[in-house]
Amino acid sequence: MGLVGARERRVRTGGVELCVAELGDGGRPTVMLVHGYPDSKEVWSEVAARLADRFHVVLYDVRGHGRSTAPRPLRGGFTLEKLTDDFLAVADAVSPGEPVHLVGHDWGSVQSWEFVTAARTEGRIASFTSMSGPSLDHLGHWIRRRTRRPTPRGVGQLLGQGAKSWYVYMLHTPVLPELAWRGPLGKRWPKILQRLEKVPAGDYPTASLPSDAAHGAWLYRDNVRSRLGRPREDAYAHAPVQLITPLGDAFLSERLHDELEKWAPGSVRRTLPAGHWVPRTRPDQLAAWISGFVTANEGRGSEVSAPGPVARGRYADRFGGQLVLVTGAGSGIGRATALAFAEAGARVVAVDRDAETAARTAETARLIGSPAAWAETVDVGDERAMEKLADKVAAEYGVVDVLVNNAGIGLSGSFFDTTAEDWRKVLDVNLWGVIHGCRLFGGQMAERGQGGHIVNIASAAAYQPSRALPAYSTSKAAVLMLSECLRAELAGKDIGVSAVCPGFVNTNITATARFAGVDAAEEKRRQKRAARLYGLRDYPPEKVAEAILRAVVRDEAVVPVTPEARGARFLHRFAPGTLRAIARMKPPL
Repeated sequence: MGLVGARERRVRTGGVELCVAELGDGGRPTVMLVHGYPDSKEVWSEVAARLADRFHVVLYDVRGHGRSTAPRPLRGGFTLEKLTDDFLAVADAVSPGEPVHLVGHDWGSVQSWEFVTAARTEGRIASFTSMSGPSLDHLGHWIRRRTRRPTPRGVGQLLGQGAKSWYVYMLHTPVLPELAWRGPLGKRWPKILQRLEKVPAGDYPTASLPSDAAHGAWLYRDNVRSRLGRPREDAYAHAPVQLITPLGDAFLSERLHDELEKWAPGSVRRTLPAGHWVPRTRPDQLAAWISGFVTANEGRGSEVSAPGPVARGRYADRFGGQLVLVTGAGSGIGRATALAFAEAGARVVAVDRDAETAARTAETARLIGSPAAWAETVDVGDERAMEKLADKVAAEYGVVDVLVNNAGIGLSGSFFDTTAEDWRKVLDVNLWGVIHGCRLFGGQMAERGQGGHIVNIASAAAYQPSRALPAYSTSKAAVLMLSECLRAELAGKDIGVSAVCPGFVNTNITATARFAGVDAAEEKRRQKRAARLYGLRDYPPEKVAEAILRAVVRDEAVVPVTPEARGARFLHRFAPGTLRAIARMKPPL
């Protein structure tokens, strides 16, 4: 995806001409995206497209990159002071008189930290979102504290970051980086990104990469040693800061921002399981976080909607901005799970065959902390319908980060009372619905190459036999084994799979469960009795939802939830004969 529909202009400053692209309505709040090394502004194309419907989005090629000209001579032409001049020139051209919301990645973040801490830019920045690029001043102080008062932990952090910074030393060598980038490295870089970072192929990087990378080496040479050796003492942020840290960043340690609160009090910190090039691999999640932060810090009244509720769930730092799809989300465990992820700041797709209940779940999710929530209607047992849903979700919302296959139906009755049609109905929803979800949404996760997690809701009935539940127990046992098999297969793709096994949970599945071999009146009587018994047990679905989020965070394989589910799991492993004896008992009618 290129910068489709972008308006271009040229901004002259300090002897260079900068290529500036704009998308969206110029009357709306301005979001300025600053690229890193060895990129050009096109690294932001997918993020920009997602922001353009709400904001005035501005991207520019840093001097010496893309379609901007390079300073002459190169030495001394890339200092942070000159980069700050460039920022102010662009900001004055695209948003005169109004502060801009700044977003930086990699070296775009490094220079943006200069912008947001320099006295001469105060009042020109409304907010700053930083990712994968620390302030050189903050880094200089971080290094000083660990060298002047060394501790085993501090020395370990220094050595760890030192090993990650190998490329910085290489870029300080004369001539060799330029020769490499204009030669074999420049040609192979796109394939290297695809293989190591799982960056999708397309129109990125642009053809200017070799010269961009050669010029960009001076970013390091002009700034790193001088600033790390003499870091500023007044490098305090004068605008709200949001820090996004990819946990799999090969170049930067999480520990670099341990003292961030000193320099940016009240900063918002987020993490995501991804590599360094998140603008290309996680554009949907970044766009959601940027939109929320900009909206929360924008003072233009009606030009953007008022900030929504802030996610305060236990795992907000883990799931904030992630896309979570839950089937059977209209009620019970599915609804509780969708809302638990919403409280943790996730974007939620609430799927149910009942459109009205799915819509209610999505609406509540938005009210309690989700930056975005949508309702979708589908019968999970319908393969074609699920395929259409998967295509729609990927196209409109993005690739799912967490999938919860929860939709299920209950069926009780002896084996010989259970008809072939009964079996088909149970297996279509309880088993095939899970298979369709794993195949379609799990396949998209695998193709993206950025990991994810699948949660399949099985049951304690999966390992606890019962003469009254042959069809239901068989379907859930199959779900449990499918989950174990998928967990083994997808481990190499960083996709976790968990089978969550609740026991007796107070949901409406009892009121809708079918009873084979009895007439309608008797079935209704048994449904009421089952609902009453589950109500007396009164184990809330919210506790199951808590177990689901915890299973994703800890990457747990099999999760029995209720005490009876854990007890049955223990007996299944260590005293199976006891379970078989219990299974022979006739349940109360």
